[in-house]
Amino acid sequence: MRVLIGGGSGFVGRELTRLLRDKGHEVTVISRQPGPGKITWGELESNGLPPCDGAVNLAGENIMNPLRWWNESYRKDLFTSRVDTTKALSQAIAASPSPPHSWVLVSGVACYKPSVSAEYTEDSEWTPFDLLSKLVKEWEGAARLPENVAKNTRQVVIRPGAVLGRDGGAMKQMLLPFWLGLGGTLGSGRQPFPWIHVSDLAGIIAHSLEPPADAPFPSPQVYNGVAPSLNTNYEFTKELGRSLRRPTIFPVPGFVMNTLMGSERAVILTEGQKVIPKRTLESGFQYKYPDLTSALKQIVGS
Repeated sequence: MRVLIGGGSGFVGRELTRLLRDKGHEVTVISRQPGPGKITWGELESNGLPPCDGAVNLAGENIMNPLRWWNESYRKDLFTSRVDTTKALSQAIAASPSPPHSWVLVSGVACYKPSVSAEYTEDSEWTPFDLLSKLVKEWEGAARLPENVAKNTRQVVIRPGAVLGRDGGAMKQMLLPFWLGLGGTLGSGRQPFPWIHVSDLAGIIAHSLEPPADAPFPSPQVYNGVAPSLNTNYEFTKELGRSLRRPTIFPVPGFVMNTLMGSERAVILTEGQKVIPKRTLESGFQYKYPDLTSALKQIVGS
C-alpha cells in the first residue's frame, strides 16, 4: 500500500510512518521542506496527488507550543495550518484521476463541550461553542469530498484526546516539572482527561487506511481516538507521579493556567470531556495501551 501523509514529520506522523513502513507499506510525506521520500505542499498543488492508496492529514501548528504567545496571529496560524492543508489534500484527491481508497483526517475532541457528567460517543450531536470547536468544524468541513468522489474513497475522521508518548506531545512539557517534584493537578483535577498513547493513535490511523470491505459511506466515518479508560486529570497526575516515583503536591490553579496559556487554550487542560471510543472498539481495533498504568510505564520506562 502507498500512503501519503501530510504533516508526517511531526510527533504522530513519525510514529505512523514507522508503523506503516514496518508493515511493508510505502510512505511519502508532504512537508514544508523537500527531501527523500517527501514532496512539498507546493508540489502537491502544482503537480496534483501522487499515486497513493491512502492519504492522511496530520499537519497543523502545535496548539500547546510553549514558545508561542496566545494572540491573534497564533490563532490565525492554528486555523490556516489545519484548514488550508486539509483543503489542499481533499481538493487534490477530488481532482485525481485515480483517487485513494481511504482518506483520513486527524482532528480532535475539542468539538465536544466540556462536562464532568456528559459522555460522548462518535454519534453524539455537537455544534460549535468556542474557538477550538469552531476550528474542528472548519477543519472537518475542509476534508469533505464531493459526492461523486466519496463513492470510491472512504472518508474517515479520527478525533484524538491528549496524545501521550516519549518523543513529543503533551508529555514532553510535563515530564520536567514532574521529575523535579513540582507536578500537580491542573485546576480542580476533577475534569475528565481524554488521552491516547501515540502508538495506539498510529494504530487506529493504519486500521482506517485498510481498503474498505464494503462500498464507502457518503459521509465520513468518525472514530474517537481515545483510550477506553475514562480518567480525570487527578487520576492522570497521581499515576504519572507514581510511575516517576515523585510527589504530586503542587496543584496549578485555573487562573494561573489562563494567565500563562490564554484562557481559550487553557481549557484543553483545565476542562475536559468524557469521550468513549465506541465505534473504535466496534471496528475490532485492539489497544496496546488501554489504561494509564500500561501507557505511562512504557513512556517513562519504569
